[in-house]
Amino acid sequence: MNPYRGAHFFDVLFLLLRRLFDWARGNQSLSELASDEIQLLVLIGVSISSALIGSFLVFRRMAMLANSLSHTVLLGIVVAFLLLQRGALEHDGVFATLGIPTLVIAALFAGLLTTLLTALLTRYARLQEDAANGLVFSTLFAVGILLVSLFTRNLHLGAEVIMGNPDALHVADLKLVYIVLGVNLLTTLLFFRPFVVTTFDPGFARSLGWPSALISYILMAEVSLGAVSAFRAVGVLMLLAFLVAPILSARLLTHRLGSLLVIASLIGALASLFGVATARGVLSTYGLPLSTGGLVVCYLGLFYGASLATHFILKRVRVASPRSEELEGFPG
Repeated sequence: MNPYRGAHFFDVLFLLLRRLFDWARGNQSLSELASDEIQLLVLIGVSISSALIGSFLVFRRMAMLANSLSHTVLLGIVVAFLLLQRGALEHDGVFATLGIPTLVIAALFAGLLTTLLTALLTRYARLQEDAANGLVFSTLFAVGILLVSLFTRNLHLGAEVIMGNPDALHVADLKLVYIVLGVNLLTTLLFFRPFVVTTFDPGFARSLGWPSALISYILMAEVSLGAVSAFRAVGVLMLLAFLVAPILSARLLTHRLGSLLVIASLIGALASLFGVATARGVLSTYGLPLSTGGLVVCYLGLFYGASLATHFILKRVRVASPRSEELEGFPG
């Protein structure tokens, strides 16, 4: 029996927080989590992972390349399924049937193919990078869609991967998301200084002999892994919002990269909490099944609007305050 059945928005909100707190204290096992709680934990994991990657992508102006990767990873998953399928699907679907190692290899293959084709078109065909991105990702994504429609029409792989299916999330999806989050967190800690220097001062990075191209490939690999872990929750169409919106909101509130990573993660987590609570509350009150991922993205947009308004208000207050002018001229 789902404990959230029939509950309204605020009831869902407080019940989610209380039950997850009990789970964090060890009073509940993973198998005892309700579907809404699994959705929330998965979306929080996707949000934090996206914040870690998206911060550097936004400042490198590589967000659209990341969007391309999130789409073309579909091709890698479909090809892996067609090559390795062993009869019937497991009860958890395509992702459980393939397994995490296969998904990782498929994601890395698709990400590398996308990045290499984009680089080749930019260098040898003399295309602008954004035009090359558009051509490569639309072509590879279309090939993936064609393979889905030709060979997997009865498996619902297309709807699951493209639009996401939060109601079908299982503990296996939760484990995959947090494995990828752990990989991204470890990579960020190990390569934090190279990421920062190659992002904000590429000339200095070249003078140190650091391989900027290799750092970019590491980021693209992280994006590919993040895309695979997010497919079941939000699909490929809404992942870009998770990579970009929290970072754009956080940069209006802080100028420190460390603080930005924390604030962006918190914004994504709050949007996930409100999205899950709203989806369940609207279903209970009005009987309308809304997209949980779509609601989370809408909340990310609202958070950006609130951050933008706060930024302008604080800016006007600082300009209007004589005390702020004195402080601005103070050499310390």
